[in-house]
Amino acid sequence: MPRVKRGVLSLKKRRTLMKAVKGYRGARSRRISCAQEAFHHAQHYAYRDRRTKKRDIRSLWIVRINAAARSCGISYSRLMDGLKKANIDINRKMLADMAVADMEGFAALVKTIQ
Repeated sequence: MPRVKRGVLSLKKRRTLMKAVKGYRGARSRRISCAQEAFHHAQHYAYRDRRTKKRDIRSLWIVRINAAARSCGISYSRLMDGLKKANIDINRKMLADMAVADMEGFAALVKTIQ
């Protein structure tokens, strides 16, 4: 069996890893084994938190809508139920934006429901 020299590939692999962990602290940016472990954890957290971010943003929208709705004298659940019954199809993102930027429009929307 012929001899296989893999030095070039191994070095390339390590070089790309060390570029990826450039800003990490301590041994995580210098030692290969520590860097590998830190990089794998970082990738895992990034994957997980891309999904968590969507939940967090939705809950923020709900908090904003609820605060605006209560200032208009209605609860969040009654507001959403009223929107559904009135066949007003508006998503939570737009409602939250209205609650922050256009309070008069939001109040008019609440009046149409009541």
